[in-house]
Amino acid sequence: MTLQQLRYVLTIAGTNSMNEAAKQLYISQPSLSAAVKELETEIDLKIFSRTSKGVVVTNEGMEFLAYARQIMSQVELLEERFLDNPNSKKKFGVSTQHYSFAVQAFVEMAKQFDMNDYEFAIRETRTADVMNDVRLGKSEIGVLYVNQFNENIMSKLFRDQHLIFTELFSCDAYVYLYKGHPLASQEVITMEDLEPYPCLSFEQGENNSFYFAEEILSTYEYKKTIKACDRATMLNLMVGLNGYTLCSGIISEELNGSDYVCVPLETEEEMRIGYVSRKGTPLSAIGELYVSELLKFKEKALKI
Repeated sequence: MTLQQLRYVLTIAGTNSMNEAAKQLYISQPSLSAAVKELETEIDLKIFSRTSKGVVVTNEGMEFLAYARQIMSQVELLEERFLDNPNSKKKFGVSTQHYSFAVQAFVEMAKQFDMNDYEFAIRETRTADVMNDVRLGKSEIGVLYVNQFNENIMSKLFRDQHLIFTELFSCDAYVYLYKGHPLASQEVITMEDLEPYPCLSFEQGENNSFYFAEEILSTYEYKKTIKACDRATMLNLMVGLNGYTLCSGIISEELNGSDYVCVPLETEEEMRIGYVSRKGTPLSAIGELYVSELLKFKEKALKI
């Protein structure tokens, strides 16, 4: 097994095409196929399945590629540290539940670098995908929350996927709504107050379990509910339908504007915001800087 073979299979997985991967790697397709077959024979594992629609990674191949990404990320760190390669861009990715503060922290982190030298990525996505992106090495950090309800299940998932959860801060529960909402001026909102209005929550796809919900009180029997897939739609529904969502109360007016407010929810529920990273893989210098930007919201959480 060689680093070159690992680069080959990761490129194929990224393109889902032998032809396209061969072009990117500047080798012939027969040579690429032969190298992959040699690797699969050596490790006694089928990494790819060939179909009429292209190349598909097998379940066993997914696990192999996760370890391959970890190895190659460490190789990239070595090359960046000890080799003078002016054409090599440093890469850093974050996957997160739908938190505006996580995006704001990313913005503040990215401002400190010359974008010509870096390849950054941020993915607002579903809970399961946050963990999966980090497990597979697509993102270095995944931002999410745990609470008393989902902690046991989430902790097991972290262990099974070789992830570590690092808590950043905890915060009380808040109702997030449009400033023109009938309840926006209240000092505290109860669940009974919210009954006439639709509860908005982020759709979790095939993993639509209560434990994967991005909002607390996911098992509460709401009279009116609407699922959405992105924050922009969620904000539009707040304006158009007097909808609301339950959140940490840590919002970014710089990104979302001042047309929305957070009002304390009368509940003992608490959210513990943190991030997941790969077990045994230290954060890069960029990762550490991003975490430091996230921690700046701790003071804001305490002031709410």
